[in-house]
Amino acid sequence: MNRLALAVLSPLILTGCDRIDSLLWQPKTTPMQWCESMPCVELFSSGVTLTQPTSTILIYFLGLMWLWVGWRFWQVDNGQKSRRWWSIAMTLGGIAALSAGTSYQAFGFELKCTGREFCTWTSWWEIAYLVLQVGSVNAMLAGVAYACTKGRMRRVLLTYALVNTVIYCCVAAAGAFLPNRFMVSFEMLVLFSTPALVACFVINGWRYIDSKSDKDKILLTAWVIMFVTNILYYAYLLLGYTQTLWSAGVWFSENDVLHVLMLVWVWYVGTAVVGVMDDIEPQPPCY
Repeated sequence: MNRLALAVLSPLILTGCDRIDSLLWQPKTTPMQWCESMPCVELFSSGVTLTQPTSTILIYFLGLMWLWVGWRFWQVDNGQKSRRWWSIAMTLGGIAALSAGTSYQAFGFELKCTGREFCTWTSWWEIAYLVLQVGSVNAMLAGVAYACTKGRMRRVLLTYALVNTVIYCCVAAAGAFLPNRFMVSFEMLVLFSTPALVACFVINGWRYIDSKSDKDKILLTAWVIMFVTNILYYAYLLLGYTQTLWSAGVWFSENDVLHVLMLVWVWYVGTAVVGVMDDIEPQPPCY
Protein backbone atom coordinates (compact mmCIF):
# COMPACT_ATOMS: atom_id res chain seq x y z
CA MET A 1 0.00 0.00 0.00
CA ASN A 2 2.81 2.39 0.91
CA ARG A 3 4.61 1.73 -2.37
CA LEU A 4 1.36 2.31 -4.28
CA ALA A 5 0.81 5.65 -2.50
CA LEU A 6 4.36 6.71 -3.27
CA ALA A 7 3.91 5.83 -6.95
CA VAL A 8 0.70 7.87 -7.18
CA LEU A 9 2.22 10.88 -5.44
CA SER A 10 5.36 11.08 -7.57
CA PRO A 11 5.01 13.38 -10.62
CA LEU A 12 4.91 11.07 -13.62
CA ILE A 13 6.99 13.33 -15.79
CA LEU A 14 9.94 12.93 -13.46
CA THR A 15 9.67 9.27 -12.50
CA GLY A 16 12.76 8.33 -14.48
CA CYS A 17 15.05 10.75 -12.65
CA ASP A 18 16.39 9.70 -9.25
CA ARG A 19 19.52 11.81 -8.88
CA ILE A 20 18.10 13.88 -6.03
CA ASP A 21 17.60 10.66 -4.09
CA SER A 22 21.34 10.75 -3.39
CA LEU A 23 20.79 13.89 -1.28
CA LEU A 24 20.18 12.28 2.10
CA TRP A 25 18.78 13.83 5.25
CA GLN A 26 21.64 15.00 7.49
CA PRO A 27 22.50 13.41 9.80
CA LYS A 28 21.48 10.19 8.07
CA THR A 29 17.98 9.29 9.23
CA THR A 30 16.18 5.94 9.01
CA PRO A 31 12.40 5.81 8.48
CA MET A 32 11.94 4.92 12.15
CA GLN A 33 14.08 7.85 13.27
CA TRP A 34 12.12 10.17 10.95
CA CYS A 35 8.89 9.58 12.86
CA GLU A 36 10.71 9.84 16.17
CA SER A 37 11.82 13.36 15.23
CA MET A 38 8.45 14.75 14.08
CA PRO A 39 4.70 14.02 14.34
CA CYS A 40 3.56 11.02 12.26
CA VAL A 41 0.14 9.34 12.16
CA GLU A 42 -1.32 6.52 10.10
CA LEU A 43 -3.92 7.84 7.65
CA PHE A 44 -7.27 6.14 8.34
CA SER A 45 -5.66 2.72 8.97
CA SER A 46 -4.55 2.65 5.32
CA GLY A 47 -0.88 1.93 5.98
CA VAL A 48 -0.01 5.39 4.65
CA THR A 49 1.92 7.59 7.06
CA LEU A 50 0.87 11.24 7.32
CA THR A 51 3.57 13.62 8.52
CA GLN A 52 2.82 16.75 10.60
CA PRO A 53 -0.99 16.48 10.33
CA THR A 54 -1.84 19.91 11.79
CA SER A 55 0.73 21.58 9.56
CA THR A 56 -0.74 19.68 6.60
CA ILE A 57 -4.19 21.15 7.25
CA LEU A 58 -2.75 24.67 7.49
CA ILE A 59 -0.63 24.51 4.33
CA TYR A 60 -3.39 22.94 2.21
CA PHE A 61 -5.86 25.56 3.41
CA LEU A 62 -3.29 28.26 2.63
CA GLY A 63 -2.83 26.84 -0.88
CA LEU A 64 -6.58 26.95 -1.49
CA MET A 65 -6.67 30.54 -0.23
CA TRP A 66 -3.95 31.51 -2.73
CA LEU A 67 -5.99 29.93 -5.52
CA TRP A 68 -9.15 31.71 -4.36
CA VAL A 69 -7.40 35.08 -4.47
CA GLY A 70 -5.99 34.25 -7.92
CA TRP A 71 -9.54 33.55 -9.07
CA ARG A 72 -10.70 36.88 -7.57
CA PHE A 73 -8.09 38.81 -9.54
CA TRP A 74 -9.10 36.94 -12.71
CA GLN A 75 -12.77 37.76 -12.14
CA VAL A 76 -12.04 41.52 -12.06
CA ASP A 77 -9.38 41.39 -14.79
CA ASN A 78 -11.20 43.76 -17.18
CA GLY A 79 -8.16 43.95 -19.45
CA GLN A 80 -5.88 45.22 -16.68
CA LYS A 81 -2.44 43.61 -17.03
CA SER A 82 -1.58 44.32 -13.39
CA ARG A 83 -4.57 42.26 -12.23
CA ARG A 84 -3.82 39.53 -14.74
CA TRP A 85 -0.26 39.17 -13.49
CA TRP A 86 -1.43 39.10 -9.88
CA SER A 87 -3.94 36.42 -10.81
CA ILE A 88 -1.07 34.40 -12.27
CA ALA A 89 1.07 35.12 -9.21
CA MET A 90 -1.54 33.95 -6.72
CA THR A 91 -2.40 30.88 -8.80
CA LEU A 92 1.25 29.85 -9.03
CA GLY A 93 1.64 30.52 -5.31
CA GLY A 94 -1.37 28.32 -4.53
CA ILE A 95 -0.05 25.41 -6.57
CA ALA A 96 3.37 25.93 -4.97
CA ALA A 97 1.85 25.79 -1.47
CA LEU A 98 -0.03 22.57 -2.24
CA SER A 99 3.13 21.04 -3.70
CA ALA A 100 5.19 22.10 -0.69
CA GLY A 101 2.61 20.76 1.75
CA THR A 102 2.59 17.41 -0.04
CA SER A 103 6.34 16.85 0.45
CA TYR A 104 7.42 18.98 3.43
CA GLN A 105 4.40 17.95 5.48
CA ALA A 106 1.61 15.55 4.43
CA PHE A 107 3.41 12.78 2.52
CA GLY A 108 7.02 13.57 3.40
CA PHE A 109 7.50 10.12 4.93
CA GLU A 110 5.99 8.33 1.92
CA LEU A 111 8.04 10.33 -0.59
CA LYS A 112 11.35 10.40 1.24
CA CYS A 113 11.48 7.36 3.51
CA THR A 114 9.24 4.52 2.34
CA GLY A 115 11.27 1.60 1.01
CA ARG A 116 14.61 3.28 1.79
CA GLU A 117 17.35 2.55 4.29
CA PHE A 118 17.86 6.28 4.84
CA CYS A 119 15.42 9.10 4.16
CA THR A 120 16.17 11.52 1.32
CA TRP A 121 16.42 15.26 1.89
CA THR A 122 14.13 16.55 -0.87
CA SER A 123 11.76 15.45 -3.63
CA TRP A 124 10.50 16.62 -6.99
CA TRP A 125 7.42 18.04 -5.28
CA GLU A 126 9.74 20.41 -3.43
CA ILE A 127 11.64 21.32 -6.60
CA ALA A 128 8.28 22.18 -8.19
CA TYR A 129 7.41 24.32 -5.16
CA LEU A 130 10.67 26.27 -5.41
CA VAL A 131 10.27 27.01 -9.12
CA LEU A 132 6.58 27.92 -8.84
CA GLN A 133 7.21 30.20 -5.86
CA VAL A 134 9.93 32.17 -7.65
CA GLY A 135 7.60 32.45 -10.64
CA SER A 136 4.86 33.71 -8.33
CA VAL A 137 7.05 36.42 -6.80
CA ASN A 138 8.24 37.61 -10.20
CA ALA A 139 4.65 37.67 -11.47
CA MET A 140 3.81 39.97 -8.52
CA LEU A 141 6.68 42.21 -9.60
CA ALA A 142 5.26 42.29 -13.13
CA GLY A 143 1.88 43.27 -11.69
CA VAL A 144 3.43 46.10 -9.70
CA ALA A 145 5.34 47.20 -12.80
CA TYR A 146 2.08 47.67 -14.71
CA ALA A 147 0.26 49.21 -11.73
CA CYS A 148 2.92 51.61 -10.50
CA THR A 149 5.54 52.30 -13.20
CA LYS A 150 5.77 53.08 -16.89
CA GLY A 151 8.34 53.67 -19.60
CA ARG A 152 11.92 52.50 -19.03
CA MET A 153 11.34 51.54 -15.39
CA ARG A 154 8.51 49.22 -16.39
CA ARG A 155 10.61 47.59 -19.10
CA VAL A 156 13.50 47.08 -16.66
CA LEU A 157 11.23 45.45 -14.07
CA LEU A 158 9.53 43.18 -16.59
CA THR A 159 12.87 42.14 -18.05
CA TYR A 160 14.26 41.45 -14.59
CA ALA A 161 11.21 39.35 -13.66
CA LEU A 162 11.60 37.22 -16.79
CA VAL A 163 15.39 36.82 -16.55
CA ASN A 164 15.28 36.07 -12.82
CA THR A 165 12.66 33.36 -13.37
CA VAL A 166 14.57 31.75 -16.25
CA ILE A 167 17.89 31.79 -14.38
CA TYR A 168 16.33 30.31 -11.26
CA CYS A 169 14.70 27.52 -13.28
CA CYS A 170 18.14 26.69 -14.69
CA VAL A 171 19.72 26.79 -11.22
CA ALA A 172 17.03 24.55 -9.73
CA ALA A 173 17.27 22.09 -12.62
CA ALA A 174 21.06 21.98 -12.35
CA GLY A 175 20.82 21.53 -8.58
CA ALA A 176 18.43 18.62 -9.01
CA PHE A 177 20.41 16.80 -11.67
CA LEU A 178 23.96 17.33 -10.32
CA PRO A 179 22.70 17.11 -7.50
CA ASN A 180 23.63 20.12 -5.29
CA ARG A 181 21.92 20.71 -1.95
CA PHE A 182 22.29 24.51 -1.83
CA MET A 183 21.01 25.03 -5.37
CA VAL A 184 17.67 23.40 -4.45
CA SER A 185 17.46 24.85 -0.95
CA PHE A 186 14.97 27.28 0.58
CA GLU A 187 17.90 29.65 1.10
CA MET A 188 18.49 29.82 -2.66
CA LEU A 189 14.79 30.52 -3.14
CA VAL A 190 15.07 33.44 -0.71
CA LEU A 191 18.12 34.82 -2.54
CA PHE A 192 16.24 34.88 -5.85
CA SER A 193 12.91 36.12 -4.41
CA THR A 194 14.05 38.88 -2.06
CA PRO A 195 15.20 41.43 -4.69
CA ALA A 196 11.75 41.46 -6.33
CA LEU A 197 10.00 41.93 -2.98
CA VAL A 198 12.41 44.69 -1.98
CA ALA A 199 11.85 46.39 -5.35
CA CYS A 200 8.08 46.34 -4.80
CA PHE A 201 8.51 47.74 -1.28
CA VAL A 202 10.75 50.56 -2.52
CA ILE A 203 8.48 51.44 -5.45
CA ASN A 204 5.32 51.61 -3.37
CA GLY A 205 7.09 53.28 -0.46
CA TRP A 206 8.55 56.00 -2.70
CA ARG A 207 5.23 56.57 -4.47
CA TYR A 208 3.32 56.74 -1.16
CA ILE A 209 5.73 59.35 0.23
CA ASP A 210 5.25 61.34 -2.97
CA SER A 211 1.47 61.04 -3.51
CA LYS A 212 -0.11 59.39 -0.44
CA SER A 213 -2.31 57.29 -2.75
CA ASP A 214 -4.51 54.50 -1.38
CA LYS A 215 -3.07 52.06 -3.92
CA ASP A 216 0.48 52.54 -2.68
CA LYS A 217 -0.57 52.57 0.97
CA ILE A 218 -2.34 49.22 0.59
CA LEU A 219 0.46 47.63 -1.43
CA LEU A 220 3.07 48.95 1.00
CA THR A 221 1.11 47.40 3.87
CA ALA A 222 1.10 44.08 2.00
CA TRP A 223 4.90 44.13 1.69
CA VAL A 224 5.31 45.06 5.37
CA ILE A 225 3.13 42.08 6.37
CA MET A 226 5.25 39.87 4.09
CA PHE A 227 8.54 41.02 5.64
CA VAL A 228 7.24 40.76 9.22
CA THR A 229 6.05 37.23 8.45
CA ASN A 230 9.51 36.17 7.30
CA ILE A 231 11.23 37.86 10.26
CA LEU A 232 8.98 36.04 12.74
CA TYR A 233 9.48 32.75 10.88
CA TYR A 234 13.27 32.97 11.16
CA ALA A 235 13.07 34.17 14.78
CA TYR A 236 10.95 31.15 15.74
CA LEU A 237 13.29 28.84 13.81
CA LEU A 238 16.48 30.19 15.39
CA LEU A 239 15.03 30.12 18.91
CA GLY A 240 14.37 26.38 18.51
CA TYR A 241 10.77 26.38 19.74
CA THR A 242 9.68 23.66 17.30
CA GLN A 243 11.52 20.74 18.90
CA THR A 244 10.66 21.98 22.39
CA LEU A 245 6.95 22.04 21.63
CA TRP A 246 7.00 18.79 19.65
CA SER A 247 8.63 17.02 22.58
CA ALA A 248 5.78 18.32 24.76
CA GLY A 249 3.17 17.01 22.33
CA VAL A 250 2.32 20.41 20.82
CA TRP A 251 2.51 20.16 17.02
CA PHE A 252 3.36 23.74 16.13
CA SER A 253 6.51 24.41 14.09
CA GLU A 254 8.24 27.37 12.46
CA ASN A 255 6.43 26.39 9.27
CA ASP A 256 3.12 26.80 11.09
CA VAL A 257 4.17 30.32 12.09
CA LEU A 258 4.84 31.01 8.41
CA HIS A 259 1.56 29.45 7.29
CA VAL A 260 -0.63 31.26 9.83
CA LEU A 261 0.91 34.66 9.06
CA MET A 262 0.79 34.00 5.31
CA LEU A 263 -2.94 33.33 5.70
CA VAL A 264 -3.20 36.89 7.02
CA TRP A 265 -1.21 38.17 4.03
CA VAL A 266 -3.23 36.23 1.46
CA TRP A 267 -6.51 37.39 3.02
CA TYR A 268 -5.30 40.99 2.91
CA VAL A 269 -4.33 40.65 -0.75
CA GLY A 270 -7.70 39.10 -1.58
CA THR A 271 -9.73 41.74 0.22
CA ALA A 272 -7.65 44.93 -0.05
CA VAL A 273 -5.07 44.71 -2.83
CA VAL A 274 -7.54 43.29 -5.35
CA GLY A 275 -9.68 46.41 -4.93
CA VAL A 276 -6.97 48.95 -5.79
CA MET A 277 -4.87 47.13 -8.38
CA ASP A 278 -5.13 48.76 -11.80
CA ASP A 279 -2.79 49.81 -14.60
CA ILE A 280 -1.31 53.28 -14.74
CA GLU A 281 -2.12 53.22 -18.43
CA PRO A 282 -5.43 51.33 -18.68
CA GLN A 283 -5.55 48.63 -21.31
CA PRO A 284 -8.63 48.27 -23.54
CA PRO A 285 -10.92 45.38 -22.51
CA CYS A 286 -10.35 42.05 -24.27
CA TYR A 287 -13.38 40.88 -26.26
